[in-house]
Amino acid sequence: MVAYGRNETPEQRADRRWNELLQEVRVAQTGVQILLAFLLTAAFAPRFTELTQNEVRLYVLTLMLGAGSTGALIAPVVLHRFVTGRRLKPETVEWASKLTIIGLFLLLCTVVCAMLLVSLFVLESSAAYWVVGGVTLWFALCWFSLPVYALLRHSRTAGS
Repeated sequence: MVAYGRNETPEQRADRRWNELLQEVRVAQTGVQILLAFLLTAAFAPRFTELTQNEVRLYVLTLMLGAGSTGALIAPVVLHRFVTGRRLKPETVEWASKLTIIGLFLLLCTVVCAMLLVSLFVLESSAAYWVVGGVTLWFALCWFSLPVYALLRHSRTAGS
């Protein structure tokens, strides 16, 4: 059976998509795990006591987002381990893809909150918000606008 313009069966397609997903997730997992490690150790830094109550709340929120992102980005591997051999590869790829998107969204939130926390600590409040706004805009362009543009461009050229 030939599907999706490639010479592959549905099982081969699921295998290919699974391998591609794992390669993508490895990059994000490393980033979020390093970020979470820094967040976990920050509470033991001497200057942590200088944080305001709102900054401590932001820190806890950032920590929770980082843990949530880590969980969602590692979940595809755990899911695969539990369902291996049960002929659920296409479904596993779909579930893992959704978990990866959730994990990446939580990673974005973690980075934005971490940037805000550090920026509020070292800059004036208004400058901190400008810096974080710029970083958030950059992520939005790279992670959302570019893929949407590519999809729209492809759908126009595919229809011609």
